[in-house]
Amino acid sequence: MKRVRMEEPELKNWEDVNKALRLIAEAKNEITMVEAGMNVQIDTIKLTYEEKINEYKKQIKQQELMIKEFTTDKKDQLDGKTKDLTFGRVGFRKSTRLQLPKALDKVIAVLRKKGMQDCIISKETVNKDILKQYDEQLILEVGGSLKVEDAFWYETKQVDLKVG
Repeated sequence: MKRVRMEEPELKNWEDVNKALRLIAEAKNEITMVEAGMNVQIDTIKLTYEEKINEYKKQIKQQELMIKEFTTDKKDQLDGKTKDLTFGRVGFRKSTRLQLPKALDKVIAVLRKKGMQDCIISKETVNKDILKQYDEQLILEVGGSLKVEDAFWYETKQVDLKVG
């Protein structure tokens, strides 16, 4: 590639430098104005679509509640714990949540006493996921309890259309 040699600098004095700075400032101001206009348009678009989306979200929530109520009422008609339908599946899955008393310091003391250090997170809280795996009698002794329930779930079927 051939080098191009500059004969004379474009800017010859401080006044030229000052003019160049003015042009830069004007260009930056124009950018700011264009961006401000763009942001106003973006905010308007966001607001318009947010209103539309919220309507759909309300519809989804309403449908979810009706599906859950119906499925709970007709639980005996499920194929096991799941019902396959044309547009998705509904069902129940076993969900176990460990409940502990508010006074975790007492639970932690009992866990230490029983040698259950793996249930204690270093920030002095209970690792419920590990404690949940212990025998229920041990969980009761440290002050916890297990609550087993069927938790409702659903999923929609999405068709993946590949083009090309």
